Amino acid sequence: MGPVPTDIKKSAPPAPRSTGPTAGALLLESARRNMRQYGMLIALGLIVVLFQIWTDGVLLKPNNVTNLVLQNSYILVLAIGMMIVIIAGHIDLSVGSLAAFVSAACAVMMVEHKVPWVLALVIGLVIGAVAGAWQGFWIAYVGIPSFIVTLAGMLIFRGATQIMLGSRSLGPFPEGFQKISTGYLPSVGPNTNYHNLTVLMGLVLIAVVVVQELRSRRREQEYELDVLPKGIFITKLVAMIAAVLAFTMTLASYRGVPVVLLILAALLIGLGFVMRNAIVGRHVYALGGNQAAAKLSGVKDKRVTFLVFVNMGVLAALAGIVFAARLNAGTPNAGVNFELEAIAASFIGGASMSGGVGTVFGAIIGGLVLGVLNNGMSLVGIGTDYQQVIKGLVLLAAVGFDVYNKRKVGS
Repeated sequence: MGPVPTDIKKSAPPAPRSTGPTAGALLLESARRNMRQYGMLIALGLIVVLFQIWTDGVLLKPNNVTNLVLQNSYILVLAIGMMIVIIAGHIDLSVGSLAAFVSAACAVMMVEHKVPWVLALVIGLVIGAVAGAWQGFWIAYVGIPSFIVTLAGMLIFRGATQIMLGSRSLGPFPEGFQKISTGYLPSVGPNTNYHNLTVLMGLVLIAVVVVQELRSRRREQEYELDVLPKGIFITKLVAMIAAVLAFTMTLASYRGVPVVLLILAALLIGLGFVMRNAIVGRHVYALGGNQAAAKLSGVKDKRVTFLVFVNMGVLAALAGIVFAARLNAGTPNAGVNFELEAIAASFIGGASMSGGVGTVFGAIIGGLVLGVLNNGMSLVGIGTDYQQVIKGLVLLAAVGFDVYNKRKVGS
């Protein structure tokens, strides 16, 4: 056998197979994708801790937590609707005035005309839907900018409320109507020093959270997507369970779950599902992200915009009903600045000025940030003038953070 040719080189050893992203990389990527939402969750936690210490533990007492939910319920309802409007690339300045108009209409029906409260409630929601459809028609089919249409709506509904009520307040309302905002689930079962039905609902919610998280993880694995390492995933799951359990036991140690919290939960689950999974929800995101591209892709932009404002009208009516039920009267000054609170909650909760970005859950987080700020500052004796300044700075910081992220991504 002849000598081995010297120009034949030994084959290089095969490169080691990639083990995939590290746990740190996965965490950083997850944080980057959800920076606004995670940032606001962290901010909410820090604000809660700050005021819990500052108020010597008063903030998280069961009665104050329940009061926090009741005080901010109507703003949270409006924030959910406003978030969807902003995702679609629009704005609605009329929601506070529409809420006042519906609350006044319900008051007139129940107090002066003795209409049963259930019928008055339904008529109030229909009024909201019709008002939303009216504004949606001008915006979607006539092409007038939403800012102008809803500014006109703000003036029209505020004036109509003043015409309907004058300078008077109408009340009181039937007990059933009041319970929309001030009622609680009934007590059942043996005396355990806790509200048994609330504890049961909390356990069911924990089970749902665990199942949902496991299903999401399994689905991501089936599509060969990167998932968090098992240890970090379990830590995340334990933290979520602990948060739900702590909130459940706090409510259960007072009077249980308020009725209005069930309304908020239904809106969060229902509209959250629509925005994440339904075709119309995806079309809303597409329309807000790039209207021209969405139209070329077959999105019926006029129909989607129309439905967005109908939904906003119904939620504004519901917020007016909840506010009137809590106040136990229809007043001409109801709803003042509600639209500003809802818009602020939406932007703090992750909405983008350019549209196409945001979640229903983010609207709740933004509303809670404002609510805890209001409640905490009141508990420590900070005046309303300084409260407005601080909330304005928080809003400016949230929008500035959004602008900074966009510039960073674009660079």
